[in-house]
Amino acid sequence: MECIDSDLMCVPLIALNVTVRNKLGLYLNPRNTVAADWMAVTEAMGYSYLEIKNFERSKSPTKTVLDDWQARSTDSTVGKLLSILTEVERKDIVEDLRPLIDEDVRKYCESLKKKAKPPVQVHEVDSCLPQPAPERIGITLEDDPEGAPEMFDAFICYCQSDFDFVHEMIRQLEQTDHKLKLCVFDRDVLPGSCVWTITSELIEKRCKRMVVVISDEYLDSDACDFQTKFALSLCPGARNKRLIPVVYKSMKKPFPSILRFLTICDYTRPCTQTWFWTRLAKALSLPFSFN
Repeated sequence: MECIDSDLMCVPLIALNVTVRNKLGLYLNPRNTVAADWMAVTEAMGYSYLEIKNFERSKSPTKTVLDDWQARSTDSTVGKLLSILTEVERKDIVEDLRPLIDEDVRKYCESLKKKAKPPVQVHEVDSCLPQPAPERIGITLEDDPEGAPEMFDAFICYCQSDFDFVHEMIRQLEQTDHKLKLCVFDRDVLPGSCVWTITSELIEKRCKRMVVVISDEYLDSDACDFQTKFALSLCPGARNKRLIPVVYKSMKKPFPSILRFLTICDYTRPCTQTWFWTRLAKALSLPFSFN
């Protein structure tokens, strides 16, 4: 329990599951003239008046704020959240939800330990044979299992209904003087592997950046949601411009709140279409280090 008792300031907000976030909303969403509500908490997080008024339109402002804070700030930890709740005199929430929060943190710490623990060696007949590192096993078309893994300039996050635009992206960025190398899952990834494991490895270890094709259909895609949140967890606060949102058609649904703080490439504006592909190619060509 050491992780829970003394290191909450080091535990990222992603450790809190949906149940805790929903319960926080039950406490904070109702406008309260006596106790501090979600607005007071959001202000203590450092948000401006205009940003807070924008959050007010959300179905659950508390959930939206937590998602946004988690994505944009390196300071978004469980300990900091508890500190803010105490600061705005909502110790009642801290006391009521602390058992659930501690349990979430415990599970999160255990999951980290399991990931860090080396796999047990199973003594098979061929166990003495050298095994390639996981990132070198052939998962893409041009992977050489005995050589370097295939690397890409960008992972393209898209849903199937936007595939025509992805084809145009391939033509504009790969088949022109830009000569970028894109990772398009349906084209480049070999079948037969775990989707989530392969996707995580490609985004984290093989692709310098990720282009997110935003559309109404994207908002309903579990795969796109996973890819986006995973990429954001690798670059809180957009420190290295790792994730680039692209909008290519008008939307009826609200733009995703977790990407609201990022500058976007907007193809829907005729006056900027001339510069669209050049801007996107330049962003994907900037120097990048995986370290």
